[in-house]
Amino acid sequence: MPTLPYTLVDVFTDTPLEGNGVAVFTDCAGVEEATMQRLARELNLSETVFSLEPRAGGDARIRIFTPNSELPFAGHPTLGSAFVLAGERERIAIETGAGIVPLTLERAGERIVFGRMAQPLPTIAPSGDGPELLAALGLTRSVLPIEVYVNGPRTVFIGLEDELAVVALAPNMQALASLGANVCCFAPASGARWKVRVFGPALGVPEDPATGSAAGPLALHLARHGAIRFGQEIEIHQGVEILRPSVLHARVEGSAAEVELIEVGGAAVIVARGWFEL
Repeated sequence: MPTLPYTLVDVFTDTPLEGNGVAVFTDCAGVEEATMQRLARELNLSETVFSLEPRAGGDARIRIFTPNSELPFAGHPTLGSAFVLAGERERIAIETGAGIVPLTLERAGERIVFGRMAQPLPTIAPSGDGPELLAALGLTRSVLPIEVYVNGPRTVFIGLEDELAVVALAPNMQALASLGANVCCFAPASGARWKVRVFGPALGVPEDPATGSAAGPLALHLARHGAIRFGQEIEIHQGVEILRPSVLHARVEGSAAEVELIEVGGAAVIVARGWFEL
């Protein structure tokens, strides 16, 4: 009977039982894809990671599964994996389905306390589902253009007037699920803070506590449309409504014509270790 060890990490927080949890399986040689999907469904976290031997020059390779499907890239699973797999490294390159993601790690003594990842650059397109999305969210308009960013997951961005409007959202999950994308609703808070909620029922995640794959594109979306400057770091607050408060940091270097870097960072904390016997 094979034994599969895993580590549970709460990501985009420094407080256990907050942030977004991810399970990182650390010895997955020979594990079939169907078994990975079943394990992700069993754990029922927004994502579960399976670590494998690298193939393309990275330090590690991961596969990422939601309860419903595999993703080429996702933010908090990649950052959480770095906390588990880095060992004594201060830098680690992780192979994902969307390419190699380099991460830089900060330590307090021997413990990793913060990490920053250079995310895959997204493709951008207008959303053809704007009216349907607004209706599913109970809204009449978005303060910025409704656009789709793809860096692994598909994420649609919808801007609201203020953080109270984001807090008040009560979306029709069945209608959102039929549209097949994550939906990131955002509004300015104070200073460089932004209030965010992300709904992903199409991926089996009704509301996500912290969405690293949306944080970088959000910074790009805001910079492209003049809401922030290129190079300005924003602080994203997410997850409070589902009792998993999270803080993400994101910045974009370059310009609207040429994006040079999308960086997302945050803290994480290891909260449990265990194993499956299959």
